[in-house]
Amino acid sequence: QVQLVESGGGLVQAGGSLRLSCAASGSIFAINAMGWYRQAPGKQRELVARVSSGGSTNYADSVKGRFTVSRDNAKRTVYLQMNSLKPEDTAVYYCNVVTVRNNYWGQGTQVTVSS
Repeated sequence: QVQLVESGGGLVQAGGSLRLSCAASGSIFAINAMGWYRQAPGKQRELVARVSSGGSTNYADSVKGRFTVSRDNAKRTVYLQMNSLKPEDTAVYYCNVVTVRNNYWGQGTQVTVSS
């Protein structure tokens, strides 16, 4: 059974920083991409950032220059460093791990940015 355990969400003032972590455990093999999506109230889930098995990254335009995604393959963990946070970054953030055969999601962690 595969589990993705997220941590690091919370409440922060605008301009502040948070770091999200997501650790994969269980029978998960051949991981390709790892990344983060978010969903704000009344909006669709959207890609925030992801990193491939080769280390290439891509970001939503709205977070470029402020967020950094990284991964530790030995720990099967993906991180999202979020700086210069804005109120519009408020959302539930979901970890996503894509393997050769499956697509896994975390339970979500709330990030709230106050103005």
